[in-house]
Amino acid sequence: MIKAIVTGAAGRMGGRIINLIKETGDFKLVGATERPGHLAIGKDAGEVAGAGHLGVSVADDLSKIIKEGQVVLDFTTPEASRRHLEITSEAGVAAVIGTTGLSKEDMERARALASRVPCVLSPNMSVGVNVLFKALGEIAQTLGDDYDVEIFEAHHHFKKDAPSGTAMRMAQEIAAALGRDLEKVGVYGRKGMVGERKKEEIGVHTIRAGDIVGEHTVIFGGMGERIEVTHRAHSRDNFARGALRAARWVVLQRPGLYDMLDVLGLK
Repeated sequence: MIKAIVTGAAGRMGGRIINLIKETGDFKLVGATERPGHLAIGKDAGEVAGAGHLGVSVADDLSKIIKEGQVVLDFTTPEASRRHLEITSEAGVAAVIGTTGLSKEDMERARALASRVPCVLSPNMSVGVNVLFKALGEIAQTLGDDYDVEIFEAHHHFKKDAPSGTAMRMAQEIAAALGRDLEKVGVYGRKGMVGERKKEEIGVHTIRAGDIVGEHTVIFGGMGERIEVTHRAHSRDNFARGALRAARWVVLQRPGLYDMLDVLGLK
C-alpha cells in the first residue's frame, strides 16, 4: 500500500486524485493540504473532494504531515510547488508534480532538490499526451524544415498560465528535433503587419473559454498538404490516473528528476 499525500486537495486536480485514490487498491490517502486560510482547512479531505468520509483532515502546511507519506502528489501553483519540493527533499519523500507555469529557475531548483529524492515533474500526466511528445519529435525530424509548425491549445477560463505547459513542451520537443532554439523562433500569437512568416518560426496560440479541459493541435503545414495531430482531454481523470501511475513508479526509483517519458519507458 502506497501512502500518499495530496496537496491542493480542494482544487480540481487534487479532488480527482483523491477520488481515484479511494477507488484504487494500492494507495492510501494519509494526508492532504490546502493553502493557509482556505475554507477546507480542518475538514475531511474525502468530503471536500466529493469522495465521502476518509478520516483525513486537510492541513495548512505540508511540513506538518510530510512524515506520514511515501509520495506527495502536487498540482498547485509554481510558488507552492517550489515550497513543497523543498519539504519533500528535506524529508526524503518522493514527489509527483504536475504544476504548470514553472520558470527556468524553478526547473533548475527542482533538479537540485531532486538530487536528494526521486521526483516526477511533467506539465501533463496524460499517457496519451506523453506518447504524443515522443511522436512529435519524430514527425518533425522526418518532415524537416519544409513544413511550417503551428500549435494551438485551448483550456477553461480558470487557467492562469499561457501558453499551457503542454503546448510549450510540444514546442520544445519539435524545436529540439529541428535543431532550433525555441527562445529565438517561438512566436506567441500574431497581430498587425507582422510580415511574411519566417521559415524557422514555431507558432504557439492560446484559447481560453468555458470549461474546456484541454485540447492541443499541432499543424505541420507543407506546400500541397498539411498534417494535423490533435489530443483532446475529455476529463481530468486521465491526468489523475497518469499521476497515480507516476507515483507507483517514482517510489521505487533512486533520487533524480524524471518526467512521464521516464515513467512510460519512452526514453
